[in-house]
Amino acid sequence: MAEVFVGVDVGTGSTKAVAATAAGDVVATATRSHRVSMPWPGRAEVDPVAVEDEVAQVCRELAGALGAHTVVGLCVSGMGPCLVVTGDDGVPLRPAVLYGIDGRATDQIVALTARLGAAEIRRRCGKDLTTQAVGPKLAWVRQEEPEVWSRTTRWWGLSSWLVGRLTGEYVLDHQTASQCDPLYDVTAFDWAHDWVEEVTPGTTPPRLVWPQDVVGRLGAEAAARTGLPAGTPVSAGTVDAWAEAFSAGVRDERDLMLMYGSTMFLVQPVTRPVAHPDLWLTAGVVPGTRTLAGGTATSGSLVQWVRDLTGADLPDLEAEAAAVPAGAEGLLLLPYFAGERTPVQDPRASGVAVGLTLRHGRGHLMRAACEGIALGIRQVLELVDLGDGPAAPRSRVVAVGGGTRSRLLTQVVSDVSGRPQVVPEQAIGASYGSALLSAIGTGAVPPDTDWARDGVLVEPDERRREVYDALYRTFTALYGDTVEHMHDLAEVARAQA
Repeated sequence: MAEVFVGVDVGTGSTKAVAATAAGDVVATATRSHRVSMPWPGRAEVDPVAVEDEVAQVCRELAGALGAHTVVGLCVSGMGPCLVVTGDDGVPLRPAVLYGIDGRATDQIVALTARLGAAEIRRRCGKDLTTQAVGPKLAWVRQEEPEVWSRTTRWWGLSSWLVGRLTGEYVLDHQTASQCDPLYDVTAFDWAHDWVEEVTPGTTPPRLVWPQDVVGRLGAEAAARTGLPAGTPVSAGTVDAWAEAFSAGVRDERDLMLMYGSTMFLVQPVTRPVAHPDLWLTAGVVPGTRTLAGGTATSGSLVQWVRDLTGADLPDLEAEAAAVPAGAEGLLLLPYFAGERTPVQDPRASGVAVGLTLRHGRGHLMRAACEGIALGIRQVLELVDLGDGPAAPRSRVVAVGGGTRSRLLTQVVSDVSGRPQVVPEQAIGASYGSALLSAIGTGAVPPDTDWARDGVLVEPDERRREVYDALYRTFTALYGDTVEHMHDLAEVARAQA
């Protein structure tokens, strides 16, 4: 019987599972779609128990499709950094708080930065405190939900909590931990123990591991829920964007991953710990490595918003948008519909439409949404090109994620940024990277194994460069011109919620 490795990924829009052989051949896949909760302006959450049930569903479906194949390894990754708080029993005390699209802890960001010092935070953590950081969200729970905090003894990432449910182990991988600022020292690859005690008194931090490390084995109860064999080795896993980068073969500083998901995310390996004022220095997937990263707050979620608003099928919308000229006939969108992360780091930012007229239709709106996403990505790419590493531009941009199935969006991103993009042949994504981490962690394949194979090359259309260069100048000015009004309206929304 052939052996297979199961990778699971809990993304912002869906949970996916894949079974792959040691050679990287896909045997079976399973998917469940979901939506995160937005219970309050600027907040984003998910129910961990519902996620656990969804993971069990995809695993059971996968197990039923494997036939004579034998599962010999499991790894779970997921959206992050998220925050799950529990007691010693591991039962969640509240919904999981999501990553940078959740902006509830702005007051705590300001207070922690003032108390610990911006320069010292950047020196130890490799970045400034932003809505991406877990530490301020822990402080928010402590201050705003004291009854919950009084019962909190452990805190997890979403995927590490799932690993805990599968194995009984309390762990967190270095990559996720490095986004728990200011609790992790990225220069030392260890907890910043003094700041852990100050920010989260009375709690015990998880044991640190690397994403491929086997941390335990599938327990009997978890085996019954998932349909996978009891005793299966379980690897730690990591944040979905990094698992996806790993699946795409992004391993050195000449490569840059662009992940098309509910949000856009960028990961680029670096050779030494250098902090960038507008990007995030983190631990990498491979032990002892580091990356620079950045992410926007919308991408596929904005496309979904346009679909919901218009009631149109995606193929129809894309066809209509493709027929609209570059520049959407004077319609421009700031895609800050869930605040924004890189580069403005403003959870109170909001979407802006400029140039909208009665003659614009849903195709124009769809094209303007894609162009707004792409213009934001161009800003992030230019930041990375100014960072540490080889001369700009990077030699290879690898495009991954479900959004790469949209020929319109990938083409617009190349046209706007002027960058060719390689789309790997296997586009399953983070779950595929998790399966590879499991294969490495169990010793079935060497640590340098790369399953990625280049597929489609998306090249920029030079005929659109002049239009998009002009649009980019307007785009970059528009946030500064409207930010005060955004914040005023954010207060109105907050007061009415």
